[in-house]
Amino acid sequence: MHNEKHKENIFVKVIRIITALLFIFSATVKGIDPLGTDYRVVDYLEAYSWYSLIDLSFAITVLVISVEFLLGVALLFKLRIRLAALGVLLIMIFFTFVTFIDARYDLVTDCGCFGDAIKLTTWQTFYKNVVLLIFAIIIFVKRKDIERSHGKKFQLILLILFLAGFGWFISFNYNHLPVVDFREWKVGNDMKSTGRETIVSYLVYKNKDSGELKEYISPDYPWNDSIWLSEWEFVNQRIDDSQLVMKHGLIIEDADGNNLTEEIIENPEYQFILAAYDLDDAQGQGMIDASALFSIMNEKGINVALLTSSTDDVIEKYREVYLINYDVYFADDIELKVMVRSNPGLLLLKDGVVIAKWHHNDFPQIDEVEELISHD
Repeated sequence: MHNEKHKENIFVKVIRIITALLFIFSATVKGIDPLGTDYRVVDYLEAYSWYSLIDLSFAITVLVISVEFLLGVALLFKLRIRLAALGVLLIMIFFTFVTFIDARYDLVTDCGCFGDAIKLTTWQTFYKNVVLLIFAIIIFVKRKDIERSHGKKFQLILLILFLAGFGWFISFNYNHLPVVDFREWKVGNDMKSTGRETIVSYLVYKNKDSGELKEYISPDYPWNDSIWLSEWEFVNQRIDDSQLVMKHGLIIEDADGNNLTEEIIENPEYQFILAAYDLDDAQGQGMIDASALFSIMNEKGINVALLTSSTDDVIEKYREVYLINYDVYFADDIELKVMVRSNPGLLLLKDGVVIAKWHHNDFPQIDEVEELISHD
């Protein structure tokens, strides 16, 4: 008597391939930007008060996206399929539960399921996971019908090779800028805000005797009429900036709190920006290399600036160590992390357009900058 051999039907095959491709795509876009994925893992750890794991966040990041990639590959090529089916089911049960809690209580607004490539709301993420959980259950139930095309040893070798390749891919994107930039500060983007000329300020005044309210468009009101001012008192102000389009959320301030964002980002001339969200954690050689480059750029009349969220005392601690003899301004650390996935990272802008970006491992030489400027 022989065992009857079942064959995978087309319905299960389509579900298996769709699930596999989604797992591979999700892992790949996360692997393109491992630092960005790590930031979201930290968000989750903080949301669930797992503070003891924060120091291990990057290791958790690499582990999770590597497992996700391997499960996708295993499903697609039918490698260790029974184990893969179990793994997909378990991981979908876990993430469906987590994303429900996240959506229900709004713990983390951006799950980062598809990195920065595709943005989903918390409820969209949950519904997506429900569908994938149904797919995972079907694959698990029908796992014995999925015929293996290779021996177990060969399958294991293939999985190890895929893992090694994906590990190299993550490492490359960590030690250099991501091979694909999905964020707003990517090279070629114009970061100038538009519609500032349409901003209108309205002032509301109340008559002291009658209580009548009147609204004026600033500055078109009798502010220099002493008699009018004696009869009316200021009540409120509102600003209509509905036509203003902001390309970014970055705000740059000097030590006195003056907003210099437009002056620096929209500088009509070349503008170098060294983004170092935390000087205590900044890569030392990168800071020194940037200072050497900035010294020469200053001599050539090109504007340079350091943006950081570090405090004054931290800046002073490193001013001599890193030879920081150029302008230092303050910005939010989250916005600086969005600008460039490197600490420090370097950007070259002109008239609000991002001309080039560099990871600290790839800071340019003088001749490279000169050639870039000459061809722009």
